[in-house]
Formats: sequence, structure tokens, C-alpha cells
Amino acid sequence: MPRQATTRVVSLVPSLTETVAVTAPGVLVGATDWCVHPAGLDVVRVGGTKNPAVDRIVALAPDLVIANEEENRAADVDALRAAGLEVLVTEVREVPQAFPELSRVLAACGAPARPGWLERAERAWAELPEPGHRASTVVPIWRRPWMVLGRDTFAGDVLSRLGVDHLYAGHSDRYPRVPLDELRAAAPDLVVLPDEPYRFTSDDGPEAFPGLSCALVSGRHLTWYGPSLAEAPRVLSEALRAARR
Repeated sequence: MPRQATTRVVSLVPSLTETVAVTAPGVLVGATDWCVHPAGLDVVRVGGTKNPAVDRIVALAPDLVIANEEENRAADVDALRAAGLEVLVTEVREVPQAFPELSRVLAACGAPARPGWLERAERAWAELPEPGHRASTVVPIWRRPWMVLGRDTFAGDVLSRLGVDHLYAGHSDRYPRVPLDELRAAAPDLVVLPDEPYRFTSDDGPEAFPGLSCALVSGRHLTWYGPSLAEAPRVLSEALRAARR
């Protein structure tokens, strides 16, 4: 029997919220407090990505809840399924994984066709020129305490494809805590400072790395898989080049 078209969706992942909202308008009925794209999205807010209000989601009676294996807790996914809701859980650790996962999400949400932005995104990443000189980096994602990208992360794969290798890619943890003195002593070619999850700014972050080049980058382009993927290679490459001049 063919699957009934999905008409009510709750998203627990900011990048997937944007994906569904711009591709299948009117389908979303709920999203997290962190789902800020597209601007002006008018849906019921269901709490955070790590602490969604399960009872509020159940009350919305969605046909589908979309989640991510890293962004959301397994306990919350299990609670939603126990309440009788269908939950689609994505897993994206590398750029090539993003495209079939996004297609899967959109098909489950009843999108009639593969959107143009997804075609452009796949092309943009497939047509990247071979990077010349590769640069080394550390990528803080938090301070107090300092935490950085470690092994097996989507953001790390994004940077690698742009010719920037982060020095903790072989760490046993995915987001290790590393003392600031150790980060400085690693002497990377540049320090990449995204504006999420910690909001690094020109006044909050670069001062911790005197003598090192710092690139302030958009966290949405570095860590989100969704419509931002189409412009991420250009936006990130420009920010990285500017920092290394």
C-alpha cells in the first residue's frame, strides 16, 4: 500500500527545519527553540534539541518527527516512538552522506521533487577544485572549558574538503576538552572560530590565540546540512582565505 502523504511534521534539528520549511512550505507544525532559519517561521516551539517537550510534540499529533543521531538524545527518540509517533533519524558524518539523507527526509515529508537547492549543493561540493597547500587548524566549539572538533565530525569533513585539516581529527573523543595552553602550543596555521554552538566573535575568541591567524566563520555553513550547503564552499573558502592573508 502506498505511503500516505505526510502533512504534519515536527523537526528537532535546525538544519532539517530549514530544509523542510523552504522545500515543503506548510508541512512543519513544530520545531525547536534553536530552529531560527528561515526567519519568521511560524510553528509551535517544542523546547531544545537536547530537551524537547515530548508531551507537547505528542499533542501536535504529527505524522512524522525528524531527528538526528547526534543532535538529539536517544532517550527522547525512544519516548516519542513509545508514544506511537513515527521518528526518522538521520546520520551525517561526511558531506556525501548529506545528500541522500536530505532526499530521504524530503521524500518522507511529501516533497514532490528533488529541490533545485539540493542539486546546486551537490554540484558545488562535487566540483570543488583540488586544494593547493593544505593548512592545519584547531576548531574550538566552546570555551570555559575549551572544546574542539575531534574525530568523525561533519564539520571536520567540510574543512578537509576545503584544504584545512584539524589537528585533533585522530583524537579518541569527537569533541575533546583541550587546555588552552595545549591549543596554542599546537601552533596551527589558523584557528577556525564558528559562531555556534559557542558564539565566537571578533571580541571573544581571537584574543585567546595571540600570534595565530583566526578565521571567524558561520556555524550554519560549517555544521548545518541543508540549503546552506549550496553556498557553504564559497562562503567558508572566502573566510579561510581572508584569515590566511
